[in-house]
Amino acid sequence: MQVYKAPVEESLFLLKDLFGLEQLTSLPGYEEATEDLVEAILREGAKFCEEVLTPLNEPGDSKGCSRADNGSVLTPPGFKEAYQTYAQGGWMGLSGDVAYGGQGMPSTLSVIINEYMGSANLSFSMYSGLTQGAFAALSVHANDKIKARFLPKMMSGEWTGTMNLTEAHCGTDLGLLRTKAVPQDDGSYKITGTKIFISAGDHDMAENIIHLVLARIEGAPEGTKGISLFVVPKFIPDSDNNPDEANSLECGKIEEKMGIHGNATCVMNFDGATGWLVGAENQGLKAMFVMMNEARLGVAVQGLTQSEAAYQNARDYALDRLQGRALTGAKNPDGPADPLIVHPDVRRMLLTIRSFNEAARAFAIYTSIQSDIAHKSEDEKARQAAADKLALFTPVLKGVLTDCGFENAVLAQQVFGGHGFIEETGISQYVRDARITMIYEGANGIQALDLVGRKLMANGGRGIMGLFQELGGYIQERAEKEDLAPFILPLKRGAEDLQKATMWFGENALGNPDHAGAGSVDYMHLFGHVMLGYMWAQMAEIALTNKDENRKDFFETKLTLASFFMERVMPQTTMRLKRIQAGADVTMAMSAEAF
Repeated sequence: MQVYKAPVEESLFLLKDLFGLEQLTSLPGYEEATEDLVEAILREGAKFCEEVLTPLNEPGDSKGCSRADNGSVLTPPGFKEAYQTYAQGGWMGLSGDVAYGGQGMPSTLSVIINEYMGSANLSFSMYSGLTQGAFAALSVHANDKIKARFLPKMMSGEWTGTMNLTEAHCGTDLGLLRTKAVPQDDGSYKITGTKIFISAGDHDMAENIIHLVLARIEGAPEGTKGISLFVVPKFIPDSDNNPDEANSLECGKIEEKMGIHGNATCVMNFDGATGWLVGAENQGLKAMFVMMNEARLGVAVQGLTQSEAAYQNARDYALDRLQGRALTGAKNPDGPADPLIVHPDVRRMLLTIRSFNEAARAFAIYTSIQSDIAHKSEDEKARQAAADKLALFTPVLKGVLTDCGFENAVLAQQVFGGHGFIEETGISQYVRDARITMIYEGANGIQALDLVGRKLMANGGRGIMGLFQELGGYIQERAEKEDLAPFILPLKRGAEDLQKATMWFGENALGNPDHAGAGSVDYMHLFGHVMLGYMWAQMAEIALTNKDENRKDFFETKLTLASFFMERVMPQTTMRLKRIQAGADVTMAMSAEAF
């Protein structure tokens, strides 16, 4: 039986002790996000996830989605009722615009709640996550008429949203898409084409589903320059904005998948479906990237969610399962064996996972705060600096948190031994569910190329140079503090490795871009581990200065985890640097035929 308890105390520590909640409450519109209200929101969200969503995770995985006699998609038992509870609780619009019925809370709070939901039930959380991304794109690019028609119902959770990009012949290369849009006399368009891998493409939980669809208007340029974005509802709203006539679209198939069985991943067929243009003609990718960037941050957190849930289950198993004796003598002399937790290698696995989880959570929240600042601050320089970080960190978060999230789910499964390979314990679901996070919303290799090929040199390298200055200043200010040395010195070495890798690309990749391609994933992970180390150094500093006896155990644990990460994980940065500096010559040496 799977277990999960939301890490509310960890979230509050990060918001209040590490980053300072005033970073959010000082922003226009967020004044009401007081400590008491924030804590109440997180605790109530945790309760919903623990009591409602977690019990549905295993059954949703085993039952999956199905088809009704009329062809519509049915979600697993209990999902529809849970969704109604979620929507009625106002969770969908927690960070939504108050002008359209949202609660106007910081987006950082939605990121935290989405973590809890994903750990409790990743499949369920995807229905709301996609909707939040869809109304973010509409909020930025749609005209007032479309906003008024769709946003209030999406914000309330009465209607859900999707993102329709991929086609059978075109995944990452969207310039190849064939879905077409034909303009009509009334200003609408007829959308025809087939999209695949559409998460939450059809279901029975909401009264309408609002599809955001990329298509090419007849006569538009080839490639990505000719792509437009359309809003295409499952049911066309009537004059009172209630679902009315069924649109000419359907789910042709529910994909059979390795994991996330409780989410309907659909082949969507559009056969002259009515849609409306979002934004300007041929500017669809620009509009869709708002949703994609929201989704990439969401998927990054999904990597953490499966790592956290898997950790909690593996920890409980290691504490209970009796197996062998401790190398230093029996620790449970009255029993037939000692619990797994006494064995150093089991501890290594659990500490590897947990030291990642706590730093990854900090990195995700740090980045979400940058998003709030970029959107809300009245200080132009602060907005620009936050936007630079957001652009730079997004591919790193998506790639590193999902790669490591999957690896950690496998480590947690390993703690179970043979019992981890059978479905009865439930641990294998986290492995299967985590696997997709490395693939969708841009496979992680694409995230690494985006980082190295675009984000590093964007705005003349302003973002990365700003980060180097921030890291350098932080390290220099603490160079003489002996108690911080175990945390600052490894961070210093990691930051130096990152600078060397960046310089190596600058000196070698322009002449041979394959050098960047061959080293991009290593660079992404080097970058990510420096940021995780940066998070741990700051958390360790707070722990060392704690004077509250009631939190003594909490902070002693923090110092142990920080020490483990610096000793056992941070040295990866040097390995990554060496691999980057090896270049692409050997990687590209074999002919295609030799493979």
